[in-house]
Amino acid sequence: MDLGLAGRTYVVTGGSRGLGRASAEVLVAEGANVVLSSRSQESVDAAVAELGELGPGGVAGLAADNADTATPAALVALAQERFGAVHGALVSVGGPPPGTVLGRSDEEWRGAFESVFLGGLRVATTVAEAIEPGQGGSIALVLSTSAKAPVTGLGISNGLRPGLAMAAKDLADELGPRDVRVNALLPGRVDTERVRELDALSGDPDGSRERAAAGIPLRRYGRPEEFGRAAAFLLSPAAGYLSGVMLPVDGGISRTL
Repeated sequence: MDLGLAGRTYVVTGGSRGLGRASAEVLVAEGANVVLSSRSQESVDAAVAELGELGPGGVAGLAADNADTATPAALVALAQERFGAVHGALVSVGGPPPGTVLGRSDEEWRGAFESVFLGGLRVATTVAEAIEPGQGGSIALVLSTSAKAPVTGLGISNGLRPGLAMAAKDLADELGPRDVRVNALLPGRVDTERVRELDALSGDPDGSRERAAAGIPLRRYGRPEEFGRAAAFLLSPAAGYLSGVMLPVDGGISRTL
């Protein structure tokens, strides 16, 4: 199936590693242009060089923090300068600090709110406003299964992700008349560096992984490229009648509708 991504341009935050990187790889391979960001210039440079070898899509990068209010406009400006337009975004950021609600400080909550919540919404709305009328567009936020049910040991994520999910639903209503779709992806245990770090917190990463996999109907962690393909589809014109969707990419672990 042709996803219709060729020649379209997407901003991908957190695009140098993890789920953002996996999604950027699929987008570029499918012929889309990608403007990726990460807080590290070294990571951005490496990702741009490596992604540039994958397929027909073009790649540009910017070292930027989602918590910085200037980041969204800078990403849009780079997309327009390099590729002439912007058609959407995948908004992905590193997860908040792990730990219980009682164990987290006000400073940690504020920092996560700025980068994960406000930063994510700023990127989404700024990109949406830059999509030219008649072009159609798609915004996808990378959230978590914690948007529907709490994940043990991720108190801040459990607090912020449901609010972002509802904001995405609201934004889908607002932008729908402009043919700009807004969706979210809810990853479960996908085998990224972040998830391996969480497994290691137990002191027994192999045992933690084994126990977690036993609770997943597919009995395994997801592969990053599986998430990337789901994200690329949701961003693509091929998913043109999907908006306001909270798509679990979790091997069936979510038990809610």
